[in-house]
Amino acid sequence: MPEDVWKYEVIREGEDVILRIDCERLARVPSLEDDPLYMAKTIDILLEVGQVTKIVFFQKRDFEYDIDQTQLILEIANLYGMLLRQKDSFGFEAMTFGGRCRKGAEQRYLTIQTVIFRHLKEDTIGTYVELKRLLRDEHIKQQKLLDPVDIECSQKYQSVLSYLLKLLDKTKLIALARPYLEGHRVGTRDIYREILQPLIKPDFMFTRLMAAYPLGGEEIDNYTIGGDTEVTLFKFPDSTKYLYHILPPEFKLSEEKYDILDMARKIMAEHKPTRAEFVNPQRMRDVFYHVGHDLIEELLAYRGMHLTDAEIDQLTKILVRYTVGFGLIEVLLQDDKIQDISINSPMGRVPMFIVHGDYADCDSNIVPTTPEAESWASKLRMISGRPLDEANPILDTELRLGYATARVSVITQPLDPTGLAYSFRRHRNKPWTLPLFIKQRMITPMAAGLLSFLVDGTRTMLIAGTRSSGKSSFLTSLMVEIMRRYRVITIEDTLELPTDSLRELGYNIQSMKVASALVKGSSEVSASDGIRSTLRLGDSSLIIGEVRSAEAIALYEAMRVGAAANVVAGTIHGDSPYGVFDRVVNDIGVPRTSFKATDIIIVANPIRSSDGIHRNRRVTQITEVRKHWEEDPLLEGGFVDLMKYEPKKDELELTHDLINGDSDVLKAIAGNVADFAGNWEALWNNIDLRAKIKKAQVDYVMKLGDLELLEAPFTISCNDQFHILTDKIKEEVGAIDTKRIYDEWEMWLKKELKKHKMKE
Repeated sequence: MPEDVWKYEVIREGEDVILRIDCERLARVPSLEDDPLYMAKTIDILLEVGQVTKIVFFQKRDFEYDIDQTQLILEIANLYGMLLRQKDSFGFEAMTFGGRCRKGAEQRYLTIQTVIFRHLKEDTIGTYVELKRLLRDEHIKQQKLLDPVDIECSQKYQSVLSYLLKLLDKTKLIALARPYLEGHRVGTRDIYREILQPLIKPDFMFTRLMAAYPLGGEEIDNYTIGGDTEVTLFKFPDSTKYLYHILPPEFKLSEEKYDILDMARKIMAEHKPTRAEFVNPQRMRDVFYHVGHDLIEELLAYRGMHLTDAEIDQLTKILVRYTVGFGLIEVLLQDDKIQDISINSPMGRVPMFIVHGDYADCDSNIVPTTPEAESWASKLRMISGRPLDEANPILDTELRLGYATARVSVITQPLDPTGLAYSFRRHRNKPWTLPLFIKQRMITPMAAGLLSFLVDGTRTMLIAGTRSSGKSSFLTSLMVEIMRRYRVITIEDTLELPTDSLRELGYNIQSMKVASALVKGSSEVSASDGIRSTLRLGDSSLIIGEVRSAEAIALYEAMRVGAAANVVAGTIHGDSPYGVFDRVVNDIGVPRTSFKATDIIIVANPIRSSDGIHRNRRVTQITEVRKHWEEDPLLEGGFVDLMKYEPKKDELELTHDLINGDSDVLKAIAGNVADFAGNWEALWNNIDLRAKIKKAQVDYVMKLGDLELLEAPFTISCNDQFHILTDKIKEEVGAIDTKRIYDEWEMWLKKELKKHKMKE
């Protein structure tokens, strides 16, 4: 084979030194584990270039061997180089052992030359097995020798074989191969396939993916996302962490389709999107989709190929993902079971990590690279209009796709000394609802009834919890409880709340985006100014995405005004009511008297199983804040739990205070409603009615088996019907007849479910 076929380059990428070998002109598929020619030639190249951390063959796809696998091959190359330097020690004269052993010297010489200087590069494991066989045979042969000179010559030859075996014994490749050596036939490469498994990706991608299923993994789940991406979950006997294995369509295309995609990508890459185009990412993606679709059709016609409309659509979506999109990140965000994606630096060394709704923390089979990370950073700068550099090493923004929204946090140098690192927090584009949380056991129907009553009672509420506790999701479920007749204003520094979906569902909603507390010198309006501006926008429910810092002072100004007009709610980090007080008053600096504007604190926290492996999101407290205390609400009885989590039952329970009607907040609501004023029983019956309605919706829907009816559109219809029937029956009988309201609401529910079933 001509030498000029083997072209290669050495690339430095961060901490990696990558050997890229061009195999486009080779008819053989690149594979160290399958092909002795590739093994031998790679060792020759390694002897020329020296130390590398990765080996990549490219031929339509990239075949990458990671640092651990590369070190195995590099160690063999170094051993082979050392033996080459000692070649005279294995020459013909050396095999005569000082001239005393000329008989058989030629055979010994030819054997060593063949085994070491030919087979070693092609098949190191086979060489090791062959040397062990030669040593064993020579030892048996020696037992039959009578001439002392012949015995001495045999022993010297055995010493040479033993020396070579000891050198191989010290290598990691042989150490890994040892468990598989029994019964191994020289020339077969089954053992290499156990040890060497490259990451394979199309060469138009930067992100790498381990396509093969893991050795020793037990499949525990599988499903499909986006109609064409396979997801498989594995567990392992020696690990508490699961593996999330994804196989998207771009890894299953024919060579002809890869060619079309690669040509289209190169043409599309000539156009670099501008900042102006990224102002509206969805419109830009639509434009690139249509341009890419037409381009692929033209390339297919040029090649004389025919594909179906569905195949062209699939190729176009892949093309958009790897030009103006975010590659496999977008595929992962199609999975509504994924909650978080973490990408640690340095890039290319470790896989992405995910938090899965069913299996918690998982490794993945996806390994991002430095070029990919830098490409994402550039796009996020343009989308957000915010800096990411040494002066501003933190970027918080959002990634909005048609099927999901993600909050993105990026850090870079000098905060991260090894480069870029990412965190993607996935949010549903569809709003969460209280019935959905009942189904997931995050709350009970009674808790849902109480919260629904508090929202209608226009209370001020903070949802507290640790990271990944479900605070923002729970806030959206409370937004669904607001009647659509009222205006809603949302304030966020990173857009996470599903305002677009709520607007489509008929809500009068205005979203406001303010400057992040982490950004220096931004042209965006501060969170404090944004909150104060809402007070000039008329009577509105005010929803704060997250209370982080000094804007809390402005929020409490709004709370004092909003408490008498409409609901004010937001999220805050804290694991208890006192934790919220400590953060708001002692850390942020809100006056104690202002903190009393808080009516309700809802605490959501992840509850871990005793084995530490499983984690469930639960609301653990619904607490009212009373107003009589002066210095410390904890010591002076300022916090009164209305509901509290019971670990043994794994659910929220009513407290004696609530059962006995000892709630200042509920009494304050009753004082503004003629039907409830001075009548605790009537108030409680209304909360209980709401709880029964929430429970009935979940029970009937679960029996029907259509979880779509727990989503916002049908939940809003259920809420609207409750309010309509309450108003109607009160007009008819002059009071809120909870039994009649429930009976008529249940009849309506059954009719709606019947109509829904008939449509199917």
